[in-house]
Amino acid sequence: MESVRGCCATRVCGAGVASLGVFCPGFRAGRPPRLSGAMWRRCLRLQDSGRRLRDQAMGGLTARMGPGPGPTTQPLARAYAPLTERKRFYQNVSITQGEGGFEINLDHRKLKTPQAKLFTVPSEALAIAVATEWDSQQDTIKFYTMHLTTLCNTSLDNPMQRNREQLIRAAVKFLDTDTIWVEEPETLVELQKNEWDPVIEWAEKRYDVQIGSSTSIMGPSIPAKTREVLASHLASYNMWALQGPDLACVPAGIEFVATQLKSMVLTLGLIDLHLTVEQAVLLSRLEEEYQIQKWGNIEWAHDYELHELRARTAAGTLFIHLCSESTTVKHKLLQE
Repeated sequence: MESVRGCCATRVCGAGVASLGVFCPGFRAGRPPRLSGAMWRRCLRLQDSGRRLRDQAMGGLTARMGPGPGPTTQPLARAYAPLTERKRFYQNVSITQGEGGFEINLDHRKLKTPQAKLFTVPSEALAIAVATEWDSQQDTIKFYTMHLTTLCNTSLDNPMQRNREQLIRAAVKFLDTDTIWVEEPETLVELQKNEWDPVIEWAEKRYDVQIGSSTSIMGPSIPAKTREVLASHLASYNMWALQGPDLACVPAGIEFVATQLKSMVLTLGLIDLHLTVEQAVLLSRLEEEYQIQKWGNIEWAHDYELHELRARTAAGTLFIHLCSESTTVKHKLLQE
């Protein structure tokens, strides 16, 4: 896939090409469109979708995600290209508590990561959520639906070898294009003001920072203090460090959510329980939804993207909370 930075003309197969005129009417008329923050997010999301389509096409060449004991022999990047489907090879899923945390068992086999590490999570609640993903698979295992499993694998293996500071910086960087608004049409300007201004005001008051908004393609001028305060806040979350001090579970989840929404402000709203997943996703797609209402909807393309974005955002948010909270699941004995 090839993307043209500076306009929304992104060359992708299928839905990407079909939606260029829908999301960028200026492009359809032969005029290069002026990108707002939402359109930047759209371009980045199309790029992410292209990568996922490419990775799924390579599914047969990727390293296994199953519980087998053998070492990973494929290149690291391919080890994390998700398998599309695989025949279900187990009957029962269970959870056991080991020395390092909670483990997932598929029949008599312990679940392993793509790098053949023992799949161990710090909380029983997270283990139950992951086990539910595996238990809900039917005749075939659809790996692309198992977002919590993928997040745990990434945290355990840390394939990109990034530490907590790098993860936090990557998330905070979304402030640069987070609040770029359009200047026209007036109806869209009013919509942005009504929906986004309260969220920005909440974030500024909650964290005692200045964020603001801008109609310039360069984005708002974010004070250095704002970046420092938000980075410090993200670093204050509990860390899941089963494999050493460089592994940061919560920052990995925060960066994952910020990458889905292309927004640090919305990510903060989610992890602080100020926004629901549905609200955050709608705000991240506000201009796109406006354009869909005006130019029409490509049902199979836009609906799939919306549901996929909701699923990934919800999984990332749940992952953050289950990793950052020390919780114990209480089992209740039912007597007849």
